[in-house]
Amino acid sequence: MKYITLGNSDLRVSRLCLGCMSFGEASRGQYQWTLDYQRSAEIIQKARESGINFFDTANNYSEGTSEVFLGRALKGYDRSDVVIATKCYFNEGHLSAQAIHREIAGSLKRLDTPYIDLLVLHRFDYDTPVEETLKALNEEVKMGHIRYYGTSAMYGYQLAEYCYKAKEMGFQPFVTLQNHYSPIYREDERNLIPLARQFGLSQTSFAPLAAGRLARHNWGGDTQRYQLDNAEGTRYDAMEEYDRMIAERVYDLSLRYQLPMSAIALAWQYRKGVASPIIGVTREKYLDDALKSLDIELTDEDERYLDELYIPHPITCNR
Repeated sequence: MKYITLGNSDLRVSRLCLGCMSFGEASRGQYQWTLDYQRSAEIIQKARESGINFFDTANNYSEGTSEVFLGRALKGYDRSDVVIATKCYFNEGHLSAQAIHREIAGSLKRLDTPYIDLLVLHRFDYDTPVEETLKALNEEVKMGHIRYYGTSAMYGYQLAEYCYKAKEMGFQPFVTLQNHYSPIYREDERNLIPLARQFGLSQTSFAPLAAGRLARHNWGGDTQRYQLDNAEGTRYDAMEEYDRMIAERVYDLSLRYQLPMSAIALAWQYRKGVASPIIGVTREKYLDDALKSLDIELTDEDERYLDELYIPHPITCNR
């Protein structure tokens, strides 16, 4: 495993982050394709054995049971050896001070941990003054409940407002940007990603495999998630005609390098400067395939080959 430091922090994380949206009680919340505790724990254990120490969950994943599963599965490991990220926004009050204090307390209880390494603002809150959000985050840092904080999908001017205000108020800087990014969705290259780099944030992209579309040689699939997760169809299928051609090039390179498609798509992330792409897996084989991305460095020619067919897409995920 390879490791990297996130932003201006002391968080040393693996170059792959295990996303935990796939874990949790399927009867809870919007996700009907998640894994039960036993299967979740097996994948988390496999990740640890592979050197992955970075885990990303959220307070709203399967109504908090993703956090419960993750905390329980990590109990056998030294807490200082793992980096846990969770999120706040999709809850009552969004990013108000009251909501932040309440949701962090809830996450700490569900994770059964004394602190959260990285608290990510899941979206931008149009209803709460930025100063209120930042003051609450700073209070949580001082209390030792969170160590650092980061941002997620939003527009560039919103990221700039958070970062400038944090500096103006004398608070610690944001350390990460977790945004939607892959060879078939690159809209944030225009504004958000350059701004994040200007402010010293490390990028931890989500959906780097486009919900499996860059990991299999067919646009659809027979997985339970593909059949039940309607949001992913809305997110990707509108541009299917164009994106299939890019996915086909990922497949071409996978044949050339004799590696899984997912390894090629993740190697593209490293080529673009992503610190630790977040991968969600439901089978150990998918994790094995993703780990092979660490064994390859794409060339300039490979990068051009994957990039040249991209056309502008409708903005997704930002609210």
